[in-house]
Amino acid sequence: MTQAIRPADQNSNPPVGTLIRDWRKHRRLSQLDLACEAEISQRHLSFLESGRAQPSREMVLHLAERLELPLRARNALLVAAGFAPMFKERTFDDPALHAARAAVDLVLKAHEPLPALAVDRHWTLVSANAAIPPMLEGVAAHLLAPPLNVLRVTLHPAGLAPRIVNWGEWRGHILERLRRQYIATADRLVDDLIGELSAYPRPPGCTLNSAGSSIAMAGIVVPLRLRTPQGILNLLGTTTVFGTAVDITLAELTLEAFFPADQATAAALGVGNVRSVGA
Repeated sequence: MTQAIRPADQNSNPPVGTLIRDWRKHRRLSQLDLACEAEISQRHLSFLESGRAQPSREMVLHLAERLELPLRARNALLVAAGFAPMFKERTFDDPALHAARAAVDLVLKAHEPLPALAVDRHWTLVSANAAIPPMLEGVAAHLLAPPLNVLRVTLHPAGLAPRIVNWGEWRGHILERLRRQYIATADRLVDDLIGELSAYPRPPGCTLNSAGSSIAMAGIVVPLRLRTPQGILNLLGTTTVFGTAVDITLAELTLEAFFPADQATAAALGVGNVRSVGA
């Protein structure tokens, strides 16, 4: 697991100054760095972190912006300072998110026959289109039981891992993406997931450095090369988020869509001609 401060996990009710300090350190900023970014004096920032001064609501939001905090962390900072949270968090089936849910379902459906899915901040499956279940054939039942964690299914020895031709490369891609997510969010459960996935044993015949696939993709992207009854599928992944979300649940939702990286994969998935990435 990563060795870093967990600003959101220090204790149940940390003072606002502690949260500001810990987020600053998590961002690897000195007091002078953050003070310059926020255009305040280092002395004032020191007073805020030590509790000798209390920030206004505007200052809390200003520092949160400069620290590039996710919406969930901004709420925590506001509450710690004695203010009401600014951003709401609803369940995805809340009527207020009906339009957003409809948009997600539309995107996933429109992507068929190519696979696409939606996940929350901890990579729990929220929704998937009809192309996903066939890809999960042979995965152990306990991994598919709700709540289904997409990354656990992917790298677990009883999941897709034995069928991933470039397992080492794809594993490295996933772990690096999770590390970037942890840097951005300081989410304890993301850190725990990194530790869990890193500890999974290597599937038989797989190596940590599966050479060849990145070269085939012209050194531009890391494809998912999955062994299936239709042959080896070479898939390119794309990520979509709601760029203007002010609801926590919506801001933390990610759509993962896959596209064929070569003509053989396109034919196997029943889509039109594609130009190879390596062409």
